[in-house]
Amino acid sequence: MSIPVAVQILSPKLGQEIPLPQYETPGSAGLDLRACLDAPLALAPGQRALIPTGLALALPSSAYAAFLFARSGLASRHGIALSNGVGVIDSDYRGEIKVAVTNFSQKPYEIQPGDRICQLVLLPVEQASLFFVDTLEETARGTGGFGSTGRA
Repeated sequence: MSIPVAVQILSPKLGQEIPLPQYETPGSAGLDLRACLDAPLALAPGQRALIPTGLALALPSSAYAAFLFARSGLASRHGIALSNGVGVIDSDYRGEIKVAVTNFSQKPYEIQPGDRICQLVLLPVEQASLFFVDTLEETARGTGGFGSTGRA
C-alpha cells in the first residue's frame, strides 16, 4: 500500500547534485534521506550535529507520523546514530527535516554531501485518551522493571 505524501524541495541541490529520497529496494520499509550539505562535515568522537536534508513534507493526516531511524550500516560500522534514538516528525510540522546525529565511536567520521544519513518510515499513530485512576489492574509481571523477566 502506498500513501501519498507531499514533499517540498527546499534546496536546489536535491534532484541535481544530491539524489531525491527513495526506497533502495522494493522491500525497503524506510526512505533513505541524504545529507544536504555544502561541504563535508567532520564529526569528532562524541560530537553531535544537526544535518539538514533539504526537504519538508506534509503528512496526509494526524493519523500518521514520520519516524527517523539510524541506518544500520552507519551505526554498526561507524558508530553514527541518531542522537535522540528515533526522530519523530508530527503531522502538523512543515519545517525542514533535520537529522540529529552523534558519533558514538572512538574515531572521527566525515559525512559527505549526499551521504545517506537516516531512514524515514511512515507509520500510523493514534493519540491516547488518558483517564486517571488510583490503582492499575494487576498483572503477572507487576512492577518488575528493567531485566525483571530474565536475561534473554
